[in-house]
Amino acid sequence: MTYVFEAPGSYVQGRDVSAAIGSHAESLGDHALVLGDDVVLSLVADPVEEGFRDRGIETTVEEFGEESSEEEVARIAGIGADAGADIVVGAGGGKALDTAKAVAIENDVAMVSMPTIASTDAPTSALSVIYTPEGEFEEYWFHERHPDLVLVDTALVATAPTRFFTSGIGDALATWFEADAAYRSSAENMVGGRSTRAAHRLGRLCYETLREHAVSAVHAVENDAVTESVEAVTEANTLLSGLGFESGGLAAAHAVHNGLTQLEETHHATHGEKVNVGTLTQLVLEGHDDAFVEELIEFSLAADLPVTLSGIGIDDPESADLGSVAEAACAGGETIHNEPFEVTPAMVEDALRTADALGRDASEAA
Repeated sequence: MTYVFEAPGSYVQGRDVSAAIGSHAESLGDHALVLGDDVVLSLVADPVEEGFRDRGIETTVEEFGEESSEEEVARIAGIGADAGADIVVGAGGGKALDTAKAVAIENDVAMVSMPTIASTDAPTSALSVIYTPEGEFEEYWFHERHPDLVLVDTALVATAPTRFFTSGIGDALATWFEADAAYRSSAENMVGGRSTRAAHRLGRLCYETLREHAVSAVHAVENDAVTESVEAVTEANTLLSGLGFESGGLAAAHAVHNGLTQLEETHHATHGEKVNVGTLTQLVLEGHDDAFVEELIEFSLAADLPVTLSGIGIDDPESADLGSVAEAACAGGETIHNEPFEVTPAMVEDALRTADALGRDASEAA
């Protein structure tokens, strides 16, 4: 198998860098379609438009709907084409960015990824996660190109709700375990090749950075502060996790997340919150020793991440349809099959229930 490593064109991170977007994007085009929800646009539209105007770039601003669905991609693509936009700027969270990436491919234009929260590793990838209009996971869309520019304003990240930041930690925490599983099984990564050593090590660096800085960074963000730990964790959540998952590979944690989206009661939980339950499930599935699993549960609790099914909305695991979750996690083509052993739905359901029991014990003892 060929080894493949891919990445966005450039990555820019720092306090108040959104005002300088024009200087970083001026080579990409002359007219930018800026996409975000109403809350995000109230924060970024003015500085972004001014930043583009300073470089002679026109802007069209459009409000994003709630889901990165096929229907929303088609709607926004039509607006961009009508406006003659040759740059699409996705501002906000993962779903807005995934929609913008798909629109850029549909219209064959440049793409700027501008996360205002460090909640997922979506900003750097050439991948859109597509949901139904009702919020259920549907499929992955793999794109031929990565974002031309990823721009992360840590002043915006620090003032966003802390839950988004901790959600990003949950998503990023899975990176090392999934990349390592895929590496050990010589599985195909998300860009169609085998993981390079660089991608494998970036996954490990992501994990180490979180363990060293996450708890301090959460406390800083709770106080709207930008510290070196906030910068470190923002980079881990966004760049290291993005490169690590895409060029390293996914495994059980994200497949369990996708399975959990089948239950309506989990829809209020964030992507990273569900992934964290998936990570603990993967650790049990792989047979990691008790002390290590307990250590990860304790770290999760310190970072304010859910470690139980009730923490993501499943209040009665005994009556919940965890069988359907396990079946969905093991569907053909799911990333759980990148584990270095055969995985069955029964194994996943048992690991999910066991991880939940361990999480409940730790939560009660805390």
